[in-house]
Amino acid sequence: MKFSNDKVSDIQIAYIGGGSMYWAKNLIADLALDHQLSGTIRLYDLDFEKARKNEKLGNSVSDYPETKSKWTYKAYPTLQEALSGSDFVFISILPGTFQEMDSDVHEPEKYGIYQAVGDTIGPGGLVRALRTIPMYVEIAQAIEKFSPDAWVFNYTNPMTLCTQTLFEVFPKIKALGCCHEVFGTQGVLIRMLRDLKGIEDVHRDQVKVNVLGINHFTWIDQATYQNMDLIPLYRQFVDKYFESGFENNKDAWVTNPYTSANRVKFDLFRRYGVIAAAGDRHLAEFMPPWYLKDPDTVRSWKFGLTTVQSRIEKHAATKLFYEKLISGEEKLPLKPSGEEEVRQLKGLIGLHEFVTNVNVPNVGQMKGIPLGAVVETNAVFSANSLRPVYAGELPVEVNNLVLRHVLNQETTLKAAINKDKSLAFKAFVNDPLVNIDVIQAEELFETMLQNTKSYLPGWNT
Repeated sequence: MKFSNDKVSDIQIAYIGGGSMYWAKNLIADLALDHQLSGTIRLYDLDFEKARKNEKLGNSVSDYPETKSKWTYKAYPTLQEALSGSDFVFISILPGTFQEMDSDVHEPEKYGIYQAVGDTIGPGGLVRALRTIPMYVEIAQAIEKFSPDAWVFNYTNPMTLCTQTLFEVFPKIKALGCCHEVFGTQGVLIRMLRDLKGIEDVHRDQVKVNVLGINHFTWIDQATYQNMDLIPLYRQFVDKYFESGFENNKDAWVTNPYTSANRVKFDLFRRYGVIAAAGDRHLAEFMPPWYLKDPDTVRSWKFGLTTVQSRIEKHAATKLFYEKLISGEEKLPLKPSGEEEVRQLKGLIGLHEFVTNVNVPNVGQMKGIPLGAVVETNAVFSANSLRPVYAGELPVEVNNLVLRHVLNQETTLKAAINKDKSLAFKAFVNDPLVNIDVIQAEELFETMLQNTKSYLPGWNT
């Protein structure tokens, strides 16, 4: 990297999963809109031709009049070439096809187990983890060999287990897991201030929150705006909207399977007194089947089950738009994605210091959770430094909910690395959503493993 006044050039970023049609567009736009950074994005993907397409798209943005920086995009055929000489590594991969995802999400429904997302925990999240962890073992080994000093940003789900695998394989890795779910809850608090206090134009940075938990099961026990304690106000907000729910667009959840009316979030606050800081679709999966008992129960809580068919349809629409971008028929809209990768880059480079939530190993910032387990808390970004902020401890009844999943995820990681089918089943049957007879659980587990066996080399399936 080269420094000149308040600008940094020649930054080398390896992007694993660089053939993406989704996150890549956000990254290209976010980088183009920042005037302080420039360099090279080194794209690597198992499908080299997809990486070549993003090379073309990324480089085309340099000619847009609104572009503020100069980035060169280059596809590399091997992971070694992409990683060698990189300052940063982004990992955003899709572990499997829609066929495996269909099994993750819908096979359990035959046994009365419903999942709103199926990519983090529950039977679908666990099996997805089993096929993702071997990929992350290879990635961690390659990073240790070819770019051991790079900062590594993980965006793949299951976030906790992917990040944990990186540290398990390469303990000295400088890695973090990045997720925007907490940002969404800060957005709810901003809309609360407008609704109850008439306060307009609040920026997310002005809503200070203390974050504790694990990815997609995060909690906020302190929230302030200009020294105003937001917890009592949130209690009023929950009471006002508990039955109706609260959305940007009324009843959007009815037709959009990726949104909700926040009723699960409100119910958890009423039960535990701390703010659940993820989307309802994720939060519901960490609990017993209170909210996911059946489709009618899901509808009563005003969120949707994200079917694989809806994902296929979304993928087809995205692919159509993406091909228009590649052909030049359409231009990539340059607007901020809402992600924080550029701010985090600038923090680690040393251009500024700031605090945000990330997923990193517990070194004592969160009490009540084993040391070394990956947790989601705030951390300070500064020059080549990431320092977790002391978050404290959740109420014991909430910590017990979180701890169960922490231990189950550690069991899953151990099972995946050792290819231990028996241990994997113990984690599977211990998930609160797998609320069925143990014989049925064995049948479901066997079927789901068979459906993903091509991603489980060396397993006795």
